[in-house]
Amino acid sequence: MTGVSSQVRADPAYRRIIFFSLVLLTTFGAMSLLSGVFQEGGITPLEFALLLLYAILILWISASFWTAAIGFIRLLVRVEAPPPSARSVGATPGAAFKTALVMPVYNEDPERVFAGLRAIDRSLQETGQAEGFDIFVLSDTRDPDIWVEEELQWRKWAVEAGLPERVFYRNRVENTSRKSGNLADFCRQWGGRYRYMIVLDADSLMSGETLVEMVARMERNPDVALIQVPPVPVNRVSLFARVLQFASSLYGRIFVAGLSYWQGDTSNYWGHNAIIRVEAFAAHCGLPELPGREPFGGEILSHDFVEAALLRRAGWKVWLADDLGGSYEEIPPTLIDYAKRDRRWCQGNLQHARLVFAGGFRPLNRVHLAMGVMSYMASPLWLLFLLLTGVQAYLNSLDVPVYFFGDYLLPIWPVSYVVEMATVLWVTLAMLFLPKLFALVLLAVRPRLGAAYGGLARAALSVLLESLLSVLYAPVLMLFQSKFVASILLRKVVGWPPQQRGDHGTGLREALGAHGGQTLLAVGAGLLTYFYVPAFFWWFTPVLAGLLLAIPVSMATSRVWPGERARTLGLFLTPEEHKPPRVLELLTEQMRNTGSALCSADTGSDERGSEEIAGDLWYRAVIDPCAYALHASLLPEEIPNRRRRHYLEGLIFQLQDEGPDSLSAAEKRVLLSHRDGLEELHLLLWSAPAGQAAVNAPSPQPS
Repeated sequence: MTGVSSQVRADPAYRRIIFFSLVLLTTFGAMSLLSGVFQEGGITPLEFALLLLYAILILWISASFWTAAIGFIRLLVRVEAPPPSARSVGATPGAAFKTALVMPVYNEDPERVFAGLRAIDRSLQETGQAEGFDIFVLSDTRDPDIWVEEELQWRKWAVEAGLPERVFYRNRVENTSRKSGNLADFCRQWGGRYRYMIVLDADSLMSGETLVEMVARMERNPDVALIQVPPVPVNRVSLFARVLQFASSLYGRIFVAGLSYWQGDTSNYWGHNAIIRVEAFAAHCGLPELPGREPFGGEILSHDFVEAALLRRAGWKVWLADDLGGSYEEIPPTLIDYAKRDRRWCQGNLQHARLVFAGGFRPLNRVHLAMGVMSYMASPLWLLFLLLTGVQAYLNSLDVPVYFFGDYLLPIWPVSYVVEMATVLWVTLAMLFLPKLFALVLLAVRPRLGAAYGGLARAALSVLLESLLSVLYAPVLMLFQSKFVASILLRKVVGWPPQQRGDHGTGLREALGAHGGQTLLAVGAGLLTYFYVPAFFWWFTPVLAGLLLAIPVSMATSRVWPGERARTLGLFLTPEEHKPPRVLELLTEQMRNTGSALCSADTGSDERGSEEIAGDLWYRAVIDPCAYALHASLLPEEIPNRRRRHYLEGLIFQLQDEGPDSLSAAEKRVLLSHRDGLEELHLLLWSAPAGQAAVNAPSPQPS
């Protein structure tokens, strides 16, 4: 089999020469047009600032455009490959070595986490290669109820499926260094047992065929340390999410093919849905702590780009498998949740500015780090460019042209640069929207692919509607990201809160809180431009429209029913909706089969009755013998000390005197984290006379 292996191994340098030459030539061409407009009478400081900003922005746009253009050409001439299940996969995991599927989680929905893992394992079993993979849930969860639910879900799966030797769970006492620290802890504790690890996010889903093929490619290429498989968004049904799923699926394949072309064996790591050679990762990917304090100092938050750079610096290759499918993820369901996820990523990406010039990195890795920074800096730069353009338009409106000089009898007409300015505008718009046309052309020449998107006509209508919505979303996201960058520059730390992943509608209060300021800003900016720079106002209307409509658009697109209606009409359809892959069907089956994971429901040993052991899950882990035994068995060994024992005794007295609701989440976690205190509390409550053990227990909660 050839596939990515033979294509990327050659990695000719001329590919990067072609790509960067096209990007630079396009940038210089657009700059020459714009600078010609400003050179009449010399360039003012304001004009120079506009030129500088436009140079940065057009460089960013042209890089994206040429990536899409090259990807389009590659896909146009590529022979469609059979699915992985029909291929000769070569070397596969077996008795000689095993691969670890590792899923770091942090306060995620346990039912979705374990349903996804069960679906992946079922898919692996259907390939006949499941014995070559072990599954690890690496929990950094701090919420005590979610922690206990994770344990119960893990136990339920291991017992029902008979997989105790292949499915592992652990919860870290301290979530040092977040996800990167979680993976580092896995490598220290268990990494020596595995040749490869496949990193998953809590919402990741990968087919068994793809997992086996990833291992096979690593086996055939011992100089490769990491293969990233592009994930495709699936499973969301709100209109906002379905539009994003459609755009990511249709345009994403073009961009990924282009990225693979010019990145070659110095590709990037996206943090999940990738296979990693454990020995190389453990030896070279220890992350330093940046000097100074947060947000620019301290722990590296966006670690994936840096880990790819460290692997490449050590001489290992990093690939992007643009031809390999069967890789999925889920995206935020609303515009506001999407912005919140951006807020989490923004600080980490801006940290990369300190690493662009780090010693030993390959030039292309420096480009990756710079692009990570630019992905967020582009928004404030566009905002500044719009503001300065408005100021320039206002100053130009104050100039009164003089038509007669000295003794000249004929008027001297001012020079017009309408053609040059229009050309600059159309070149910019063309580079932004042509990739969408490329995608439609690809559907036209690939009828089978076009049918998976609902047919060419519906796909074209979907692209048109998606483009209109993206015009409305763009200024909203520009202001969100500009605000995020400004707050980080002011040294406001973001933290790492869990994501809201399930479908839910945006309420009026939430929309007003998120978009109210943007709407007021649009009203003020619109009035100023209309009365003082009317010629600029009409060019500014697309930006104003997006901000003025932010509240109703955000609320309407967050709803499920418009998304379902669009699907009924065949709009924003993706191949995964047209014909769901087997692993997505397995996920649906597993989500219907989550059931109750409460120990007291399946032990039959509860003599006190379910009402007396009622309460939150963390409390059941204290008093229910089954849940207690499971939880205590998973706690790490520890050395008792008097100070901690006194603190635990104080919490136990508080629990007895004031009830469980008097404890904070952190205090509940402390009680659950130490074997000696937990044992003392369990014996005390369980041995109490019936009717007294749970006198102060919280009222029963629906499970």
